[in-house]
Amino acid sequence: MARDIQITIDCADPAALAAFWAEALAYRVQDAPAGFDSWAQALEAMGVPPERHNDASALVDPEGAGPRLFFQRVPEGKRAKNRMHLDVRAAPGLAGDARMAALEAEAERLASYGATRLARHEPAPPLGTGHLVMADPEGNEFCLD
Repeated sequence: MARDIQITIDCADPAALAAFWAEALAYRVQDAPAGFDSWAQALEAMGVPPERHNDASALVDPEGAGPRLFFQRVPEGKRAKNRMHLDVRAAPGLAGDARMAALEAEAERLASYGATRLARHEPAPPLGTGHLVMADPEGNEFCLD
């Protein structure tokens, strides 16, 4: 039996990091609960103090196919390389120079939202198709693949 999964990301600023990943993945912020026009309105009605309104944020795939991403505020900062990372498939079906050009274009777009480029790995056939290593605005590594 296949399981439904959620990917949880510890961070300092859930709203900002969710906004970045919404752009990177073409996801959207999860809708507020039924009966509320916004998350601010819902949190206020739940009695959550304003200083806790950015303790968490969630993104969903508008097509309903991908996993939910949950961003939770934690007190400690990132300390080491990720043991798990996301591969963002930014050049499906492309190879060689066309693939790397598409990855470079996506890296530039994501840099405008706060990503940092860390490394470029050139294609190395037969198995290595080339990819870029990036970091999100809080330093979490991911690959453009």
